[in-house]
Amino acid sequence: MKYLILGAGPSGLTFANMLLRAGEDDFLVLEKESSAGGLCRSEDVDGSPFDTGGGHFLDVRDPEVTDFVFSFLPKDEWDLYERDSRIDLYGDMIGSPIEANIWQLPKDKQERYLKAIEVAGCNKGYPMPEKFTDWIVWKLGSAIAEDYMLPYNRKMFGEDLDSLGTYWLEKLPNVSYEETKLSCANHRPYGTQPGHAKFYYPKKYGYGEAFTRMADALGDRIHYNEQVVSIDYDRKIVNGTYKADKMIVTIPWNVVDEHIGLDDGIKSGLRKLCYSSIVTGYVPEALDTKAHWIYYPDPKLSYHRILVRHNFCPDSRGYWTETNLTRFDKEKADKEKTSYFINDHAYPLNTIGKPEFMRQFLEHVSSKGIYGLGRWGEWMHYNSDVVIKRAMDLAQKLAL
Repeated sequence: MKYLILGAGPSGLTFANMLLRAGEDDFLVLEKESSAGGLCRSEDVDGSPFDTGGGHFLDVRDPEVTDFVFSFLPKDEWDLYERDSRIDLYGDMIGSPIEANIWQLPKDKQERYLKAIEVAGCNKGYPMPEKFTDWIVWKLGSAIAEDYMLPYNRKMFGEDLDSLGTYWLEKLPNVSYEETKLSCANHRPYGTQPGHAKFYYPKKYGYGEAFTRMADALGDRIHYNEQVVSIDYDRKIVNGTYKADKMIVTIPWNVVDEHIGLDDGIKSGLRKLCYSSIVTGYVPEALDTKAHWIYYPDPKLSYHRILVRHNFCPDSRGYWTETNLTRFDKEKADKEKTSYFINDHAYPLNTIGKPEFMRQFLEHVSSKGIYGLGRWGEWMHYNSDVVIKRAMDLAQKLAL
């Protein structure tokens, strides 16, 4: 075939549908699961949608992306929300990001955070550190680091935070010390707000419905229950069976058992790519909050955040938790008959040296007609709207 697409998640489905729209139907998608959607799949739990891969929403920022998604699940089937995300800071509930919302804390706690931010390294002109934990203190001050950022990130990514680089931290909201002081004085947030400041969520379905419809549009051009076990990079053959002129890889590279045609150094680099696994669990209790999701840095709680389903999914109840697999008590969950879903590959970790390796690796395989795409193909912590846009751009570059 002309194109072989590995993985039927948001990026693979977008790329395939872009081909179809361009009049190109000589392609096939391979998907190891029995349904499409990747981390954006939804299941019915307790009579309402449950997004099994954690919290995923359609950001409003890129009209090209939203128009593309709405062509499958029309705009009138979505609700638009103003983001309400909060932090449970050991009993004090405040808005997120923390540095823009410490004005919601008691005065003595505000003063503690402000004093620590004032003498943070970035405000003293100290050079930016190379280690993740040092960077957090340098940027946000010791108090926010100790109370929130470090314990939260340990819960989400694991204990070895200094294996992470600092190159990806522009993803965090940017709120200066002056803006933090202004927020305390004027009782309102200042600075750059996080992603999903406004977002869409389906009225009657989980987020996965958009990708189910994208898959339906492809008909029999998806082969389900087909796990990729080998890639021949020189001949562009998968599992010894499927051969293509061009190959689009959206699955994690390190789930492939056999990499034929790659040297040992590259194979070693692929094995070193790190990721975290999460478990999403359903709790039927309705919470007295208007928040859409809440972050929990408290190490005593196994989960690091919750998604308050009844505040963005109409006619539903309860919430779902997101927990790093290393902190998940499966025996307890089974005993309590909790509904949960394990996501082995949830977040690619931004480890030191990863950008250099991935840049060289992707350049190498693209010279052979093989392209990494999306969260796993590029090993970047991209949200779904970003991978959709990247898939649209790659399809236009290669096929249109």
